[in-house]
Amino acid sequence: MSDATSPTDRVIAPVPRITVQAFCESPDVAAVIEAAAADRRMQKAHARVQMGGAPAAVEAFRNAPTPNVIIVEIGAAKGSPLAALDGLAEVCDAGTKVVVVGHVNDVVLYREFIRRGVSEYLIAPIDPVAVIAAISDLFCNPSAEPLGRTIAVVGAKGGVGASTLAHNIAWSVARDFGTATVIADLDVAFGTAGLNFNQDPPQGVAEAVFAPERVDANFVDRLLSKCTDKLSLLAAPATLDRPTDFAEGSFDGVIDVLRASVPCIVLDVPHTWSSWCRRMLIGADEIVVVAAPDLASLRNARNLFEVLKSARPHDRMPRLVLNGVGMPKRPEIATTEFAKALDAPVAAAVPFDPALFGTAANNGQMLAEVQAGSKVTEILTELAGSLTGRAEARRGRANLLEPLLARLARRKAS
Repeated sequence: MSDATSPTDRVIAPVPRITVQAFCESPDVAAVIEAAAADRRMQKAHARVQMGGAPAAVEAFRNAPTPNVIIVEIGAAKGSPLAALDGLAEVCDAGTKVVVVGHVNDVVLYREFIRRGVSEYLIAPIDPVAVIAAISDLFCNPSAEPLGRTIAVVGAKGGVGASTLAHNIAWSVARDFGTATVIADLDVAFGTAGLNFNQDPPQGVAEAVFAPERVDANFVDRLLSKCTDKLSLLAAPATLDRPTDFAEGSFDGVIDVLRASVPCIVLDVPHTWSSWCRRMLIGADEIVVVAAPDLASLRNARNLFEVLKSARPHDRMPRLVLNGVGMPKRPEIATTEFAKALDAPVAAAVPFDPALFGTAANNGQMLAEVQAGSKVTEILTELAGSLTGRAEARRGRANLLEPLLARLARRKAS
């Protein structure tokens, strides 16, 4: 028996291509189900909401096939809940799943509903996320591994270091939290993940996008190149032999495969506004918007926040990261003013450190590999922990000399 409380950190699997019809008795429940039907996780489903409760459902399907899922509100109007359900059972096709929204928190009634074949019982008042989770759970394999979390990282404008931060966040999730992670470079023409990880794989994301009919778990596994024990790379070819004006759902197949097999997927989304980029952002479980402390970034970040908050009303707000803060002699918008203008907190402010970032880029290394224990590394580790729901790093020190070696490395670099 489910209530209206849905944990915000739970990853809910997208609902497959099914038909859903809801029959409500009260306007409040109808409004909630309509809001759920508009959610990003329901974009493949065809949903319809109407009034009339169980009697309307019985009449609608007396001479018509029933959909994959029927949601029926029972109990707000007068009458016997069990009698209303029995009438619906007479017209339901085999295989149709029934979700009941009730107004009584009664274990005996719940057991009677389940005995009659009800798939889920939600207690009003409900919220959209509870409805989405209930429908999603009906089609998830109970024995399947938990769905992987997707983290989309995008720059508010070009050149703000979004790709570099995406790669380092993925590396931190894998190293500091021991979580198997894939960094997917979606910038097919100009991606830099291969350079930053000092990898030159013969295949990558382009093979999956240009041959979607071949995409399955084995095919995607062959496209991944191993960076560390816990981190794999789905690289971009960074060639201009083919245009990259992909269709909106071009990346869906490979992302679905990754989510089914990897606990964390970091998407390095290019700074462009195409239909597929918008889809990648809206469909992600977490979004990181990287900006520089300047006016153009502020304007673009505000536009992004408005679009994403409107399209994702039941998700956490995007995380705002300011990169390159404190560049000498450059006029900057203060962090507090930036946050105030967006009406959103700054999740992280990464200081300007050209020597560290430049050395890492030129050597094909991560920032922590160049300067372990730096302020930048600490900030990105904390951000990675927040994005994955981990408050503290689990990684133990490799040996007791690590702090001393880190200090010596910093002195040598300076």
